[in-house]
Amino acid sequence: MTDRHHARRLGDRPLAPETLMMGFGYNPALSEGSIKPPIFQTSTFVFRSAEDGKRFFEVAYGLREKDPDEALGLIYSRINNPNLEILEDRLAVWDGADKALVFSSGMAAISTTILALSRPNDVVVYTAPAYGGTEYLFDRILPRMGVETVSVADCDGGAALATAVRDAAARGAARGGRLAAVYVETPANPTNQLIDLRAAADAIRDLGQAEAPPLVVDNTFLGPLWQKPLEHGADLVLYSLTKYVGGHSDLISGACMGRAGLMGRVAEMRTICGTVTDPHTAWLLTRSLETLHVRMERSQQNAMELVRRLRGHPKLEAVLDAGGAESSADQQAIFARQCAGPGSTFSIRLKGGEAEAFRMLNALRLFKLAVSLGGTESLVSHPSSTTHSDYTPEAKARCGIGDNLVRLSVGIENVEDLFADLVQALQAI
Repeated sequence: MTDRHHARRLGDRPLAPETLMMGFGYNPALSEGSIKPPIFQTSTFVFRSAEDGKRFFEVAYGLREKDPDEALGLIYSRINNPNLEILEDRLAVWDGADKALVFSSGMAAISTTILALSRPNDVVVYTAPAYGGTEYLFDRILPRMGVETVSVADCDGGAALATAVRDAAARGAARGGRLAAVYVETPANPTNQLIDLRAAADAIRDLGQAEAPPLVVDNTFLGPLWQKPLEHGADLVLYSLTKYVGGHSDLISGACMGRAGLMGRVAEMRTICGTVTDPHTAWLLTRSLETLHVRMERSQQNAMELVRRLRGHPKLEAVLDAGGAESSADQQAIFARQCAGPGSTFSIRLKGGEAEAFRMLNALRLFKLAVSLGGTESLVSHPSSTTHSDYTPEAKARCGIGDNLVRLSVGIENVEDLFADLVQALQAI
């Protein structure tokens, strides 16, 4: 039976996520009536009895199945902690997931998840472009562990991805392994290319395997407000919580959420690898969740206005926003089916190259020249020389990451001020 602190309905009315962020998963009576969860800055927890300790470890280490109404008792903050549990309960609400887990960084979430899913001789298919750290993991680290990776860059319409999935499944079987996962980043960083999640899920289903490889989606750019991958066939969803969920550029964290069975495997790997986040960071993220919808709505509103004004600017070749007017008909159709909004991170292609891009970047006064995105402040970066600098020239060309590409993450400042800053910076080219 659901206790009142985990209730998602008020009578017959389902409660919205932004309402649940104010109290879901937290019982003030367990913390001296504090209206907000305190920080449980402790490494270990005292068992009421030796029998409790035995029961808790049996569940934590998979020695027995947890009873339906049994809670995993508190053991050790590498395994569980009240701040983590409250945060994970609330994160799962946004995506409609069975379970969420938080990690010490977005890359910790990605690497721990992929390690949990794969083994030597397996194959992993992933879409490109992707975040530079993700590509490094797939292209340089996993092959050292005997896991082959296949990059798919041309995903418009889904045919190329479907072919890669079929070929990878056959190659995995020939290697004595299997297709371990299909990994999708959508929108892609930094081009905002969208991947059709339903088509990707169908490609996996068409393999006809009894144990189908999971569809894993990095939803950092749009989630959890503007895209919900689990509703479109994904099995696991990944986030850099550093970005919009944290939203204040003052913490590093990541998350994975999805189906209970798969999440059990990820939880096991997190426990053993120790990639969990700390209680203070979890507390900060719980605070940030209360204003997530307000911040993301305002920043998207600002970004959409800037995109509208910049489109057609004489110094620009293109404005790359998710499903925008300059994208293909296939991209616009995917956006209409899959997304509730374009988010607030977009890219521009300048007329020129690196020299022109650098002149613009150095002329900006309100946009901060820094990597990352999704904070309250507006940021700007040059992917080719920073986050994607380890790409080969061929990979950059294949993925559309030219020296003239600039990525903007729009914050919650006054939009007129932001536009004025962009105008004067473009004049410097």
